[in-house]
Amino acid sequence: MTTLTDRLTNLRHTPVTTPEPALALFDELPEVDCSFMRGRWVGSGLATGHPMDGLLEASGWYGKQFVDDEHVHPLLFRVGGRIVSVRPLNLGMRLALALPFARFGWLLVPATRLSNHLLRTSVSHARLRMVTYRGRTSATMIYDRLPINDVFRRIDDDTVLGLMDSKGMAYPFFFVLTRDRG
Repeated sequence: MTTLTDRLTNLRHTPVTTPEPALALFDELPEVDCSFMRGRWVGSGLATGHPMDGLLEASGWYGKQFVDDEHVHPLLFRVGGRIVSVRPLNLGMRLALALPFARFGWLLVPATRLSNHLLRTSVSHARLRMVTYRGRTSATMIYDRLPINDVFRRIDDDTVLGLMDSKGMAYPFFFVLTRDRG
């Protein structure tokens, strides 16, 4: 019998060019409540042919931190050997979507390093709420100033599949979070 973890592993190692397999898995996964999300999580993208595939990893994204329902750090990056919270900008995402070729090129690494230093923050920039999405209610991270919701479903006690739903995107961006036990 194939477990949900096995299905996620298969999905991660299969060349994917459409979101349908990830949506199918997402729809089968159990919901999580806000308290389940507490703590720091290490993130990685899940390739579905989305224009943002590979962007977070190329930019040095570490993950997310959920302090409580009102205080969430949606973008953690590794900067100078430390994990820091970075203020999300709508302009950055719009540029990445408009210029996907730039994310792997010579411009991304120095631009990201500079912006991560300039945008470091100790202030949270999101919150958690229970939101109904695709017919089921689950913990959802809502950005304070961006039209973005990240909805989470449980793979196991230490892994969730996240779906970033953003106004204007044709289909969601998928990512995986693994609880940081370190």
